Amino acid sequence: MFKKIIIVIFLVSQLQMAKAQLLESFVHQGEMGVSVGVGQYFGDLNTNASISHPKFAAGAFYRKQFNNYVGMKIAGNYAFLGASDVNSKNPTEQRRNLSFNTNVWELSISGDFNFFKFYPGFSDYSFTPYVSLGVGVFSFDPYTYYGGNKYFLRTIGTEGQGSPLYPNLKPYSNIAMCIPLGVGLKYALNESMNIFGEITYRFTNTKYLDDVSGTYAPDAFPTDANGNPTIGYLLQDRSYETGTLIGIKGRQRGNGQNDSYVTLQFGISFNLQSYRCPSYK
Repeated sequence: MFKKIIIVIFLVSQLQMAKAQLLESFVHQGEMGVSVGVGQYFGDLNTNASISHPKFAAGAFYRKQFNNYVGMKIAGNYAFLGASDVNSKNPTEQRRNLSFNTNVWELSISGDFNFFKFYPGFSDYSFTPYVSLGVGVFSFDPYTYYGGNKYFLRTIGTEGQGSPLYPNLKPYSNIAMCIPLGVGLKYALNESMNIFGEITYRFTNTKYLDDVSGTYAPDAFPTDANGNPTIGYLLQDRSYETGTLIGIKGRQRGNGQNDSYVTLQFGISFNLQSYRCPSYK
C-alpha cells in the first residue's frame, strides 16, 4: 500500500512537472481579431446619457503580447453615431429640434493588461478579464436631413463659423483626438481561437461631434437674392418646426462641453503563438 502511494505521488509530480515545462515552452505572441456591436454618442443632443438609440459599430485589431499580462493593441474602429432632440425628455431640447448623424472612423493604439495568465489551449488559463487605455485619432462629418435632402453641417457653419460677422469662430476640424478606455473579457475556445466582449468609452477633444456647442447666430445667414431664407438659416435653428423661433442671437444652443462616445462589441480573435525550449532545471 505504501509503495502504491509513493508511485501515485511520483506520477502526479511528474505530470505537474511536464505541465509546467509545457507552459514554460508556450509563447502567446498576440492576436488578430474582428468585432461587431453598437455605438452610442453622448453630448449636446443626448445630455441625459441615454443609451436608448445605439447604432452600428465594428472593428479590427492586432495585439502584440509582451508577457502573460501586458500587451499593446493597434485597432481600427467604425461607429455610426447620431441623435435627435425629438427623443429628448427635456422640453427645451424638444423645442430646439436639432438632429445629426455621422460616420466615425477611428485608429488607436492602446496598452492592455490581463488580470489572469492567459494561455490559449490550456483549460486552467483560458479566461481573463482585461483593461485597456490608449490614444486615438478619428474623423467625423455630421449631417442632417431637410426636405428629404442630406446636408453636411460643418461646411454650413451653423453657429457662425467662417462668417465675417464672427471672425473669432473658425470652422472646426473634422479630425479629432480620443482617449479610449476599455474593459473586456476573453475566453480561448482552443489554442487557435478566442471569443471576447469589450466595452470602450472614448473621451474626445471636440465639441462638435454633433455640430452643436455654442450660441445661436442667425445673422450669419442673410436671405438669398429673392429674399428667401438660406439652407444655413433653416438648419441652424429648427425650432420653427415645433413652435415659435427660439434661436435669438447669443442665446445658448449647446453646453460647450466635449462630446464622447462608447462602443460595445463582441468578436473573435486568432492567436499568434510559438514554442521555445524550456529552461533546464
